[in-house]
Amino acid sequence: MIWKLLLAGLVSLKEYIALHVLTCLIPAFLLAGAMVSFISRETIISHLGYAASRVRSFAIAAFGSFFIAACSCTVIPVSSGLYYSGSAVGPAFIVLWVAPAANILALVYTGAILGGPMVSSRIAAAVAMAFVVGTVMSFAFRSEEQQREREAGGSAKLGKVIAGKDAILMLLIVASLLGPNYIVLRGAYVYKVLVWAIAMLVLALYAWRVKTRAEISDWLRQTWWFVRLIFPLLLLGVFVVGVIGAILPEQWIQKWLGGGDPLACFLATLIGAISYFATMTEAPFVDTLMKLGMGKGPALALLLTGPGLSLPNWLAIARVFGVKKAIVYVITIIILGTVVGWIAGQLLFTQ
Repeated sequence: MIWKLLLAGLVSLKEYIALHVLTCLIPAFLLAGAMVSFISRETIISHLGYAASRVRSFAIAAFGSFFIAACSCTVIPVSSGLYYSGSAVGPAFIVLWVAPAANILALVYTGAILGGPMVSSRIAAAVAMAFVVGTVMSFAFRSEEQQREREAGGSAKLGKVIAGKDAILMLLIVASLLGPNYIVLRGAYVYKVLVWAIAMLVLALYAWRVKTRAEISDWLRQTWWFVRLIFPLLLLGVFVVGVIGAILPEQWIQKWLGGGDPLACFLATLIGAISYFATMTEAPFVDTLMKLGMGKGPALALLLTGPGLSLPNWLAIARVFGVKKAIVYVITIIILGTVVGWIAGQLLFTQ
């Protein structure tokens, strides 16, 4: 039994490394390092910092995240890079939530598989939850945010966010992150690797032409800091998820996720919060469970929390942002996912 559980964890780890490290995590870590190295800290503070308008900063973070096709693990370097560049905790955690929970690629795929009403509900719920998450995190850690604002020295000001050549560099990194998923929608994984390799080659050539050796060295040093901080815990979390998946019986899922009562929505949210879903894999998984009798309310709850949270995600958030922030964030999402799934099941969907 123990050997089977270890094997399940190792298989999960093998699949994760094979399918996500190259085309997802490497560009995400490079993007995080570039944010810290090349984006104007003062301007980020002015737009997304603690003293900025909550409505505007939350809206920028929420709607900008629709264009970032990232899973719950890939988004952590992006969100933490934004945070360490000067963003307040609210917008940083909104990006952490919306990018995996409601990016355009996943939404299109959800609509194709589960239909218009489900994808519309997912969009509305993700945006509403984003503003709640931003508000909760900003309020819960307001003293710490005020301290960060004071330490910034009052230097926040409107100005040029990033130099033109650095903006192109950032766009090339984003292209290497999004290209494999947006261009290769079907077919063997090797085609995604090919798209990624071409994008990375273009990125490397451009960086060599426009950046000094010292600037590249600083960028890679910042990138390596995020790798050391996050990557080991991601691997540990993926291994544990594989073990949990081997323990959890399918019959139990089918029995307890039917209907649309609060308990079913809570269990669906909890399963989604622990499990790991790569971008777009949540839709076919939910479709399969719905064919087995899963209610639409719990289905929406799982669609929201499955991509947005995972056990590896919990561990990495605790390491990067602190244990208290991780606890507040995870509990908030689980509560919101349960409530949204239950309300949607009662008002929007016929069971």
